[in-house]
Amino acid sequence: MTQVSTRQARAGDSREAASGAGRKPTLWDGQIRRFASQSLAARHKYMTETAIPALIGALSVPTIISMMVTNLYNMADTFFVGRISTQATAAVGVVLPVMNIIQAVGFFCGHGSGNYLSRRLGAGEMREAEEMAATGFSLAFLLGTGILLAGLLRLEALSYALGATETIVQDTQNYMRIILYGAPLMTSQIVVNNQLRYQGSAVYAMMGLVSGAVLNTALDPLFIFVFGMGVAGAAWATTLSQCVSFCILLFGSTRGPNLRLRPRNIRLNLHYLLEIVNGGSPSLFRNGLMSFSTVLLNHMAGTLGGDAAIAGMSVVNRVMLFANSALIGFGQGFQPVCSYNYGAGLHGRVKDAYKFCVRYGTLFLVFVAILCSAYAEAIVRFFRSDPEVIAIGGTALCWQMATLPLNASFTLSNMLLQSIGKGVRATVIASARSGIFFIPSLLILTRLLGLFGVETAQPCSDICSFLLAVPMTWSVWRGMNDVRSIMDS
Repeated sequence: MTQVSTRQARAGDSREAASGAGRKPTLWDGQIRRFASQSLAARHKYMTETAIPALIGALSVPTIISMMVTNLYNMADTFFVGRISTQATAAVGVVLPVMNIIQAVGFFCGHGSGNYLSRRLGAGEMREAEEMAATGFSLAFLLGTGILLAGLLRLEALSYALGATETIVQDTQNYMRIILYGAPLMTSQIVVNNQLRYQGSAVYAMMGLVSGAVLNTALDPLFIFVFGMGVAGAAWATTLSQCVSFCILLFGSTRGPNLRLRPRNIRLNLHYLLEIVNGGSPSLFRNGLMSFSTVLLNHMAGTLGGDAAIAGMSVVNRVMLFANSALIGFGQGFQPVCSYNYGAGLHGRVKDAYKFCVRYGTLFLVFVAILCSAYAEAIVRFFRSDPEVIAIGGTALCWQMATLPLNASFTLSNMLLQSIGKGVRATVIASARSGIFFIPSLLILTRLLGLFGVETAQPCSDICSFLLAVPMTWSVWRGMNDVRSIMDS
């Protein structure tokens, strides 16, 4: 057994001894300990010795499927609500920032706890990994409950603040109220999903998310049209589907060698909270600023083009999320490889994984950009057949596809830095696309170009984000040396 797996086995023995103090060990206890240590040793060998293309392929295919199918939550809502009216489509778009905030909190706790526990597993420190898993989960549930209460208390004011007009404010409130009901479980299921991925159990994570997305797609037409619930039906379909995903993911966390979420392991102390902040801040800032920038975009679009402009940009945002979902899934397959091998001191494998992902991620996005540019107006028309919505959305989609291939470099750079604990740099890069560069671009270009500025602000931000990410990542890249190679020499 390797040195790391020996430490893991000893950690398992000490946990069993602590939990079983005061009772006589049984033959079953010994079998459990041997199975756990063998499973962990096999996982360590798999994560540190499997060829990079094969390892990332095995971990990223389930996450790519998960991300793409999960984005059907938003795509399905937009599609079926688009059959109601332009105002209903705009209302769902206005609520998108609230869903981004819920996701931001979930990814903050999920990536923060997942990065840390994966590095601890790579180093053979089981106890700290288990404590971080329970702490990240409990923190997400508490923060999700806070979002629920705060949103319900100021529902109408929040609707107007998000960019709702008088014609869509009622639909906005109906949709948002129900989404908020599911906030605690939504944040928690994102955490469990990410923790499973960081342990190398991408298939369990995929099963939970895909099942919810499929259910959401089936419930949307049933609730909206058959039961006549309108926009509220779309919200109930999303919320119930997310709850089903939560239950499946929670069950998956009890299978195989995955870390168990036990209340006794919760440690809401400064050490673990700071680690969550360090590892999760990039995700919090990325999704949080995306939420804020979408609110600003809705206000600008509504002022310059009315409900049709809000609806058009809403469709484009959903399409862009879907187009990027495969890249995000690819990156999420890369992250556990990165953090686990970095924790094990195998920095050469980290570099190989990063180069592999950037190369093939860029090629994939070039293909997507060409395809979507050729059929931009047809894509928008698929969601809403309003000529004004099609004109605005089609133009915006073409411009955003022009810079889409750049997303591979700065997205994967952000994930690399986040996974190896470089929280400040990762947070800056994560904040660039939707905040640092997007907000000034939107304010300046709309003043100069009007509605065309709304349509072209994002590609301008993408170019600036790329130019920022490359040098920030390169300086860290040069400092990474394979610890195992140094020790062997």
